[in-house]
Amino acid sequence: MKKNSFMQGAFIATLGIVLSKILGIVYVIPFYAIIGEQGGALYGYAYSIYSIFLSISQAGIPLAISKIVSEYNVLGYYNVKRRTFQLGKKVLSILGIICFLIMFIFAKGVAILIIGNVTGGNTIEDVTFVVRVISFAILVVPLLSIYRGYLQGHKFISPTSISQVLEQIIRVIVIVLGSYLTLKVFHLSLTTTVGVAVFSATVGALVSYFYLVYMTKKNRKALEKETMKVVEPQITNKEIIEKILIYAFPFIMIDVFKSLINSIDVFMLVKVLVNGIGYTAEQAEAVMSVVSTWGHKINMIIASIATGLMVSLIPNLTASFVKKDMDDVSKKINQTLQWLLFFTIPMTFGLSVLAKPVWTIFYGVSTFGPSVYQYYVFVALATTLFTASVTILQLLKEYKRVFICMLTGLLTNAILNIPLLYAFDHVGLPAYYGSTTATILGYGVCSYLALHYIGKKYKISYEDTIKRVLNIFLTTIAMVIILLGIRYLIPFTSTNRFINILYVLLFSAIGVSIYFAIMFKSKLIFDIFGKKNVENIMKKIRKR
Repeated sequence: MKKNSFMQGAFIATLGIVLSKILGIVYVIPFYAIIGEQGGALYGYAYSIYSIFLSISQAGIPLAISKIVSEYNVLGYYNVKRRTFQLGKKVLSILGIICFLIMFIFAKGVAILIIGNVTGGNTIEDVTFVVRVISFAILVVPLLSIYRGYLQGHKFISPTSISQVLEQIIRVIVIVLGSYLTLKVFHLSLTTTVGVAVFSATVGALVSYFYLVYMTKKNRKALEKETMKVVEPQITNKEIIEKILIYAFPFIMIDVFKSLINSIDVFMLVKVLVNGIGYTAEQAEAVMSVVSTWGHKINMIIASIATGLMVSLIPNLTASFVKKDMDDVSKKINQTLQWLLFFTIPMTFGLSVLAKPVWTIFYGVSTFGPSVYQYYVFVALATTLFTASVTILQLLKEYKRVFICMLTGLLTNAILNIPLLYAFDHVGLPAYYGSTTATILGYGVCSYLALHYIGKKYKISYEDTIKRVLNIFLTTIAMVIILLGIRYLIPFTSTNRFINILYVLLFSAIGVSIYFAIMFKSKLIFDIFGKKNVENIMKKIRKR
C-alpha cells in the first residue's frame, strides 16, 4: 500500500467511484425484470429510510476523519491522531446501534406512515419486514466509513476505492442472483425476495469492512510512522469528538441541501403542471419520476467525478492550508476545477445528445423520459461544480459562508421554479424545462458565490482556469456539432436495447476521439494535466 499524490489519488478515487456507480446503475435492468414494479416499490421504501442514515454515516464522517487525520499527521500530533481514529470508531459504533434499534423497533410505525390505508399493493407487514432487514446494515456502515476516512487522511486512496468497488460488486451479485434464486427457483414470496435484495447492503458492507480492517492491520507501520518530534498539546476526547462533529456537519448539510433542492420539485412540479399548465396527472408524474429517480441515477455517473476528486483533494488541500502554503492551495483549487470540468462538460453534452438511446437501454421506450433527460442531464454538471466549490469553502473553514451560499442557492431555486415553469410554457418550450433551469440556477448561484468569496479573500486568481474551461467548452461544442451531423445521417429509431447499445458505443467512441484529438492538437491537455503526467499515462497505455 503506497501513498498517492494528489493527481494519482484523484484518478484512483474517481475511477473507483465511477465503477461503483456504473455497477449500481446496470443492476437495475435485470433486477427490475425479476421483481417488477411492485417489488421495485417495496425495495424503494426500504432504501428511502436507510438512505437517511446512510447519508449521515457516509457523507460527513469519512471526510471529517480524513481531514482531521491529515491535519494532525502534518502537525506531528501522532497520539492525538490515533485517539481520533479510536474515538471515531467508538462514537459511530454507538450511533450505529442506536440507529439500528430505531429502525428495527419503529419499522412498523414507519410502514404505516408510508402505506397508510392504501390497499391492493404492498402491505404494512411487507414494508415492516424489509425495513427491519435493511436496518442491519447500519451496524456496519458507520464503522466502514471510519476506516475509509482514516486511510484517506493518510493519502492511501487505492484501498478505499477498491473497497467501494468490492462492496458494490458483492451487493449487485446478492441482489441479482439472490432475488432470482429466491423468486424464480425456490418460488418464495415477493416480500422475501426483496428482503434478500435489501440484505445485500449488509453483506456488501461487511465484505468491504473486513477488507479495510485487513489492509489497515497489514500496513500499520506505514500508518503509524512518525517523521517528526513535537510536543503535542493537551487535547481532550471531548474536543476531538466535537471536532469530528463540527467537520462532518457541513458535509452532511451539503447532502441535505441537495435533498431540499430536489424536494422543491417534488412539492411544486406536479401540481403546477396539472393545475396550471394542463398536463394530466399521469404525464406530470412521468416527468417527476425522471427528475426525482430515473434521470438522477444516470446523472450519478457524472456526479461521481466530483466525489472522486474531493476524496483526493481533502487531505492534500488540508495539508497545504495547515502549512499556510497559499500558493499550493491556489494551485490545487484551480487544478480541481480544471480537471473536474475537463471530464464533466463533454460527458454532460454527450449524454444530452445520446439521451434517447441511453434512456432506452436503461428503461425501455418512454414518452417523456428522453425529452426530460436531455436537458435534466445538465443538472449533473451544475451539481458537480456545486459539490467542488462548497467542499473547498468548507475545507478552508469558512463554515458561515458555506451556509450563506447554500441558502442563497436554495432560495434562488424556490423563487424561480414556478415563474420559469410558466415562462417556458408561454414561449412554446416544454414547461418542465423551467423547473430544471431553476435547479441549475440554484446550484450555479451557490457555486459562483463560493468561488468568488474564495478568490477575493485568499487572493486566488481563476484567470487560467477560465481560459482553459472556455477552450474545453468550445472543444465540446465542436464535438457535439459533429455528433449531431452523424445523428442526422444515422437517426435513433430502434427500440431494441442491443441496437441502442451499439449506437451509444459508436457515438461515444467518435465523441471521445474528436474531443481528445482536439485536446492533443491544441496542447490544452498538457496545460491542464502537465505534459509529463500525460506522457507517462500514454506510455502505460501503449505497454498494455
